[in-house]
Amino acid sequence: MDLPHQMMDDEREAVSHGRRRILVNGLWSIILLAGAGPIRGMLKNLSPVSANEIEARHTKLELAAADLDHPEWKKASAVRITRYWSSENAPPQRHAEARLLWSREALCVRFVCPQAEPLVVSEKPQTDKKTLNLWDRDVCEIFIAPDARAVEHYYEFEAAPTGEWVDLAIHWKPDGRETEWEFHSEMTAAGRISKGSVMMAMRVPWQALGRTPVPGERWRANLFRCVGSGAGRGYLAWQPTRTEQPAFHVPQAFGSLFFKG
Repeated sequence: MDLPHQMMDDEREAVSHGRRRILVNGLWSIILLAGAGPIRGMLKNLSPVSANEIEARHTKLELAAADLDHPEWKKASAVRITRYWSSENAPPQRHAEARLLWSREALCVRFVCPQAEPLVVSEKPQTDKKTLNLWDRDVCEIFIAPDARAVEHYYEFEAAPTGEWVDLAIHWKPDGRETEWEFHSEMTAAGRISKGSVMMAMRVPWQALGRTPVPGERWRANLFRCVGSGAGRGYLAWQPTRTEQPAFHVPQAFGSLFFKG
């Protein structure tokens, strides 16, 4: 809710609703005067993001992808991926939760997912180099466009529960897309398979994306999960692409990625 605009609405209704105006303005005054007290602390932890914006929280720590259980992850806002690419709601057992942290050196993304169906993973995973066609297995992905004014230029990063990974540079065009298959971001990934759940994390150095963001900056991005096999395979998207067939490469559907200081 946008409190300043809400206040304006309340003031316009003040003639007939004087008591409500007093109440609203009084509450607003309490918030402004709270200083370093509990209310200010609560507001500090509230995400400024909306339904089409995700937040990456800044950290002074340089985490590794393998730091899956580090306490720092709890400080990052959780983003729920709950819909298929078509915007249809997916069953809860296929949902995913993502958290993003950014430091001076890199962006870290962690996905935690329930796993209620047979895993679709490699029997002999390779983690020393990128695994093309990883998107045909169980995987979580983030697409990132550093320049919000040129969203057709973006990067694709994937991680599987086995620790396998993929990094690609994309130039989207109306008549197709150009993919830089030999793109090397120096990303690292880690995964964990547990009873009833899977976890995946990735670390992407800023040098691969051309620059380091500053606090308050907004890039463009989308988050995905692929799960299952056959006709029932699920293609989940944080921001649904709404294509006729499952497709993630729709940069026009990307949401906003907010870098919180």
